[in-house]
Amino acid sequence: MTSRRTPPFGRALCAMITPFTDEGLLDLDGAQRLADRLVSEGCDGLVLSGTTGESPTTTDAEKSALVRAVADAVGDRAAIVAGIGTADTRHTTELALEAEKAGADGLLVVTPYYSRPPQDAVEAHFRVIADASGLPLALYDIPGRTGTRIEPETMLRLAGHPRIVAVKDCAYDLLGTQKVLAATELAYYTGCDEYVLAMYAIGGAGYISTVANVIPCHFRSILDAFEGGDPDEAIRLQQLTIPLTELMMGSGLPGSVTAKALLGALGLPAGPVRAPLRPAGRETVDGLRTAYERLVAAPAGV
Repeated sequence: MTSRRTPPFGRALCAMITPFTDEGLLDLDGAQRLADRLVSEGCDGLVLSGTTGESPTTTDAEKSALVRAVADAVGDRAAIVAGIGTADTRHTTELALEAEKAGADGLLVVTPYYSRPPQDAVEAHFRVIADASGLPLALYDIPGRTGTRIEPETMLRLAGHPRIVAVKDCAYDLLGTQKVLAATELAYYTGCDEYVLAMYAIGGAGYISTVANVIPCHFRSILDAFEGGDPDEAIRLQQLTIPLTELMMGSGLPGSVTAKALLGALGLPAGPVRAPLRPAGRETVDGLRTAYERLVAAPAGV
């Protein structure tokens, strides 16, 4: 067993927002420009139509169009991982096949939500999706949103499937994570921006970050410093991101709202969020911009 999993989609992934026009329509040109910026500034992969991408309020056709447009924009410079998770196994299977046709390199599949299926049903759901296409899967474990955990024992069984290769971990259970890391070759990506260094230090593959929409190079530098043998610098760089991460992810607003607010304030593609989400207020936007400016003005090294 190796201590560092080979990352199937690279180490540094951004959970990309889905840009909309002022009228609330899908902005494919904006998505291409944002994707190009993210990849140019250090992202190995882009996760499209995840929670940050407002997947509950985008149509199946929009999801496919987004994959095609972003794949055209970044070519072979980055992996495209399509979020396809729904509460319906049949619908998720259909989305898996459409994402494969559209040019995705992998799939992100969240636990079925709201219905709270037992673990045997969770396992069966993921196996059906994994069997449906030829693409590798990352399982998305975020019980705070779905109401259902992918228990470590279930992960251990699913790890035997040849196309289940990774996990986006938002379970806040480092003990359970380490049990699976010690026993499988699953590549663990933290989906919690405050855990980027912690997850990498215990053998994780990297991260799938919402905050990376605005500071892609900063998160990449944390991994680069650690990989380069300078853990103290990695710690410093992680700590520099905490004020902005707290405002974006711990303020009570969804990351899609705060990411779009800050991107818009910086003149980058974003647009409005779709209902039932509502835009951030002026005070929030000002706070986000101040934290961002302090971060980018921080010394490059000590």
